[in-house]
Formats: sequence, C-alpha cells, structure tokens
Amino acid sequence: MPSRTDTRRGVLPGFGLTMGYSILYLSLIVLIPLSALLLNSTGLTWEKFWSIATDPRVLASYRVSFLTAAAAGLVDAVLGLLLAWVLVRYEFPGKKIFDAMIDLPFALPTAVAGVSLTALYSSKGWLGSFFEPLGIKTAFSPLGITLALMFIGIPFVVRTVQPVLQDLDAEVEEAAATLGASRLRTFRSVILPELLPPLLTGFALAFSRGIGEYGSVVFISGNMPMKTEIAPLLIMSKLEQFDYAGATAVALMLLLISFALLLLINSLQSRVRKTAR
Repeated sequence: MPSRTDTRRGVLPGFGLTMGYSILYLSLIVLIPLSALLLNSTGLTWEKFWSIATDPRVLASYRVSFLTAAAAGLVDAVLGLLLAWVLVRYEFPGKKIFDAMIDLPFALPTAVAGVSLTALYSSKGWLGSFFEPLGIKTAFSPLGITLALMFIGIPFVVRTVQPVLQDLDAEVEEAAATLGASRLRTFRSVILPELLPPLLTGFALAFSRGIGEYGSVVFISGNMPMKTEIAPLLIMSKLEQFDYAGATAVALMLLLISFALLLLINSLQSRVRKTAR
C-alpha cells in the first residue's frame, strides 16, 4: 500500500512551473500593455489629465458607451436565455444550423456587421423604413448602437448558459410539478437560481465587449458628438490628430471605470453562487 507521504502526480507540471508560465503569459498579454498605457499618461499633469477625462464631450461619449452596452447586455441576457432554452430543450428541423448561426457574430468582421446593420436599419432600409413612420429612429441613434451591441454580444450569453441548461436535471423540475408547483414557480425557485451565475457571466462578457466595440458601431452610430459618439471612436479621433496624451487619458479613464464595474459584477456573481449553494 502507498504510504501517506506519497504524493499523486498530476497531469500538468507542479505549481511552481505552471504558476511561472501563467504569470509570464499574463504579463505579456495583459500587464505589460497596461503598463505601457500608464507610462504614456505620465507625461500629463494631474490637472491636465483630469481636464481631458472630464471634458463634456468625453463624458458624453462615456455615457453613450456604458448605457448602450448595459442595455444591450440586459436584453441579451433575456434573449440569450430563451435561445439557449430552445436549443437545449427542443428538437426541430435545422437545429444544428440554428445552433451554428449563434456563433456568426464571432466570425463576421465587425466592420461588415456595422455596414449591414446600417443598411438594414437606415431610414431606407428594410427595417428602418418600417420604424421611421412610427417616429422611431434606429440608425444614427443610441437605439441603433444598442442593436449593434446586441448583435455582437448575444453569443456570449447563449454559450455561457447553454452548458448549464444541458447539465440541469429535468427530474428536479418534474418533482416540483408533482408537488403542485406552477411553471412560473418552478422556473423561479428551481431553474433560475441555477442559471443566475452563468447569466451574470454572460452579461459581464457582453457588457465588456460592448464597451470596447468599435467596428460594428462606428457606422450605425452616426458619430455625432454629445449624442451618438462612443468612447472608442473618440480615442481613435484623438490618435488621428496625433493627440496621444489625450487618447491615453480617455482610454485610461475608460479602463478604470470598466474595471470597477466588472469587479462589481464579479462580486455580485460570487454572492449569487454562494446563495445558490
């Protein structure tokens, strides 16, 4: 029999080697680029940095970026749950094709998606011409930006929720129905607690992707300062004007706000998981 002092060999190397590779990879991919961003902002005084970061045009671009990304993430959370439910719980002709189409926003170039959505939702487009008589302006408005972000964010929610739904035991739902629970109560008390953590993860992924999205938004937004101008576009405008310090200041503030919001979402997700357990 093996003694108590024997250690089981894992498939991967020991902690020291794997930790070293992890830190090296994290440094090359994340930490060093972020450090370069911070170093580029050191040429600015605090007063100049604060003046650029709190400029009314910059604040308006932050508001457009964060509000539209949050709205798109919330809608994607609902629609993504419905799509994942259909893909997991039902069988129908063309299901595999339908499932593969969910990943199209990953493969489609964002600029192509932006041009297609603009042509679709413009005042003369197929859908835009329908909404125009109703007084609903889709393209070149915050609504159009939200629609574009919904398009590129929906796969994150579906692919996050789908595996959890597949592993969810249907017998638990049957037991709840046997005990007299209605469909709504079964969903609220049995299914939803299991799906909240992946839903929050999918929302966080879609939200963070939406904040930094550029290609699919730049065409449909109209790029009107103080109205539909997004923060990534403002950063690109400053770079084209060779205002590297100003672009760095806007990017750094966007990074700090995004990190704070994602940290809040992750904390909420951790609390939800503990409650579900």
